[in-house]
Amino acid sequence: MNRLIALILILISPMQASALQIFACEPEWGSLARELAGDAAQITTATTAYQDPHRLEAKPSLIAAVRRADLLICTGADLEIGWLPLLLRRSGNTAIKPGSPGNLLAADFVRRIELPDRIDRGEGDIHPQGNPHIHLNPHNVERVAKALADRLRQIDPAGSSGYQAREKEFLARWQEATATWEDRAMNLAGLRLVSHHRGFSYLADWLHLDILADIEPKPGIPATAAHLATLVEALGPNPPAGIVRTPYTDSKASLWLSEKLGVPAMQLPYTVGGSDRATDLFGLFDDTLTQLEALRR
Repeated sequence: MNRLIALILILISPMQASALQIFACEPEWGSLARELAGDAAQITTATTAYQDPHRLEAKPSLIAAVRRADLLICTGADLEIGWLPLLLRRSGNTAIKPGSPGNLLAADFVRRIELPDRIDRGEGDIHPQGNPHIHLNPHNVERVAKALADRLRQIDPAGSSGYQAREKEFLARWQEATATWEDRAMNLAGLRLVSHHRGFSYLADWLHLDILADIEPKPGIPATAAHLATLVEALGPNPPAGIVRTPYTDSKASLWLSEKLGVPAMQLPYTVGGSDRATDLFGLFDDTLTQLEALRR
C-alpha cells in the first residue's frame, strides 16, 4: 500500500510542479487569466473588490507569490506604483521584471483617457499615464484578453493549443455578451451621475454616461464639508439620477450627498467580487448594467 501511495505521489508531482504560476494584481485580471489559462494555471490575485488597488501592503505571502510567478498581469499606468515595484524588488524574480515576457501591463494595450495636461501633485493623485481604471469598458477587456493569450503561448509553448482554444471560446462569448450589453445600454446614454472617485470614467466613456462631478475634490483626496456643500448648491436645482461609488470607498460622503439631493446612492461592483452577482467578468458587467438601468425607471 505504501509503495502504491508513493507511486501516485510521483505521478502527480510533475503535474503540480509544471502548473503555470500567474500573479494578478486585480480581480478583473485574475478572472481573465482563469478564462484563458483554465486549470493549466495556479492564479494568485493580490487584491479584492473591497481593497483600494492604489494602496496595498507588501505582505510576505504576496512576495512569495510574486517570487514563484511565471507571469504577472497588472493594470499598469501607475495604478500599482505604491506597492508593485516593492513586491518585484523583494521577490528577486527576474522572469517577471518590467520589460520581460513575464510582465504584462493591461493598460499598454488600450486607449487611455484623462491624460493630464500637466503634472502637479497639488492636484491630488494624478496619473501621468492617464486614468488607469481601464477594465470597465468591455472592448478594453477584449484587447487585453488577446494580449494575455499571446503572452501565455509565448511563456508556455507546450500549452499553446489549449490557450488558443480557450481564447477563441472566450472571445466568442465575450463579443456576443458585449453586443447584448450595448443593446441594453442604449437607454442609458446621457444618464447623469455623480461619482465618488474617477473609477468609472471608462464605463462612462463606453456608455456615454454624463458624470457631472466627483465627490473627491481632487483625485484621492477625501471630500471636505465645504466641497460637499458646494456640490449641493451646484447640483440641487437639477440633481443627478444617482451617486455611484466602489465597494472599497467609504460610503459616508455619498450617503450624505444622496440625502441632501434626494437621489439614490449606489455601490456598483466595480470589479469581480464586488457584488453577489459579479462572480466573473460577465457577471460584473451584467450587474453593473442592471443597477444603472434601475436609475432610468
